[in-house]
Amino acid sequence: MPTITFALKDIQELTGKKLSIEDLNELMGYAKGAVEGYDKESDQVSVSVDDTNLPYLWSAEGLARLFRQVLGYSKGIAPLKIHKGEYQVIVDESVSKIRPYIASFVARGKKVSEYLLKQMIQLQEKLSEGYGRRREKIAIGVYRLGHISFPVTYKATHPESVRFVPLDFRKEMTQQEILEEHPKGIEYASLLAGAKKYPLLMDDKRVVLSFPPIINSAATGKVELGDQDLFIEATGTDQDSILLAMNIFAYALYERGFTIYSVDIRYKTKKITTPRMFEEKIKIRREAIHELLGIECSDAEVKRLIEKAGYGYHAGSVLIPAYRKDILHQNDVIEDIGIMYGYDKIPEYPMRSFTIGEQLPIHNFLDAAREIMLGLGFQEMMTSLLSNKKTLYDRMHVKDLGTVEIQQYTSETFSVVRTWLIPILMDILSKNKHIEYPQQIFEQGLVTVRKGDETLDYERIAAASCHERADYTTVKQNVDALLSSLGFAYEIEAYEYGSLIPGRSGLIWVNGKCIGFLGEIHPAVLEEFGLEFPVAVFELNLTELFELAKK
Repeated sequence: MPTITFALKDIQELTGKKLSIEDLNELMGYAKGAVEGYDKESDQVSVSVDDTNLPYLWSAEGLARLFRQVLGYSKGIAPLKIHKGEYQVIVDESVSKIRPYIASFVARGKKVSEYLLKQMIQLQEKLSEGYGRRREKIAIGVYRLGHISFPVTYKATHPESVRFVPLDFRKEMTQQEILEEHPKGIEYASLLAGAKKYPLLMDDKRVVLSFPPIINSAATGKVELGDQDLFIEATGTDQDSILLAMNIFAYALYERGFTIYSVDIRYKTKKITTPRMFEEKIKIRREAIHELLGIECSDAEVKRLIEKAGYGYHAGSVLIPAYRKDILHQNDVIEDIGIMYGYDKIPEYPMRSFTIGEQLPIHNFLDAAREIMLGLGFQEMMTSLLSNKKTLYDRMHVKDLGTVEIQQYTSETFSVVRTWLIPILMDILSKNKHIEYPQQIFEQGLVTVRKGDETLDYERIAAASCHERADYTTVKQNVDALLSSLGFAYEIEAYEYGSLIPGRSGLIWVNGKCIGFLGEIHPAVLEEFGLEFPVAVFELNLTELFELAKK
């Protein structure tokens, strides 16, 4: 749940109305948020936004834009004038398998004050850390434009080949030294786990701008008070998310008084210009509004409510603003129509049906397995059902297990339904190398596997032990404790699997049925995730075990 801080006077000026704290709290309801606190002496307000799908609201500028629409000061899609810029970023093929995408723009003509700098940094961090999943999907850099010679090149270099002074340091360091010694390098090193080369932004005079997604250079990446010309970029693994982040940032600076200039991003086979206005449209049926909300709206009323929500509208088509990528279906627009209409104004209807819920029998079995793992000293993880093929297969050195792909995904990071749990646990371990060892984690959750035209859902449980003595023996002891506590006898058959060390892995059989596997993670896979300690794992199909328990 993002929390944003700004001055009350600032939000009043951006909104165009003198607001009390009570007024602000009421308006925050339209943002699915609330005022958390107000310091009258410093005039600082803290607000929370509950909806993590609306990153454009994670700034004073975005909130004020919404407030102006609610109050009727503006309607339809907010303007963003983009001037054609003579700036280029050249993307080298060397980053294609590391951190392949970049977007950027130039903002000019507004002096940076101390308060404005804090607001920019806040938005930068919210987008990079929150929406960008701790810089994995998006990392944003802001630079002093006057210190950069274009074109800028985005490429990957050998970890020891380039030296520069990183932000907050005084000595030159290689990229490898930054990962090992700089606080930001240590914190985010896992994002480059397994990479042979590291990303680098360098200008035409070979001056380093930054080492994405880790740290800016001291030469260009420290914005000073009084600067008025800025270069902003975002790199990452998901192009749509990067483009969205730059649109959000460009809107924020435009509404602060900056003039926005485009930047041409040149890949080997294509060129895109950013900020990039998506200009996406979605059809909406007036009948669907009545079906979902229970209200009758004329065409004129539908148009008024849609424009009040910040969309464009013409002849049944809704134009989605470029700072939003959360609209996948007409129901998403209808939700906003309901918010602008006022849920308190929607008439109440009596309940037409009444049911009593009961937990499915398998859930008692699943809970028992979870309790046993907790008793063995493992920490439970709860992650998304969605993942991506790179994590599930490429980094694990295995073939596709039968993936169900998302047709209209909003992020490549969440583009498929997970087929097994071990890769998810490996990813978690790679992002927590700074935490004390030993690390023992598990997850119990649903996976989906495609077999021909059929899709099958299974409840599974997987565990990973990461420490200097993690091996086949320790993981076999964990499997033994879990299965014996659940009342099962089992056998292990030697088996070689791409992710596991040959001779140190096997299949687990119960009553003549294969219900899982165990073993030690192969060193090549450890390298993919940047892990230095051994990892021993197992994964069991609890759906199959539950069926066996019923016999």
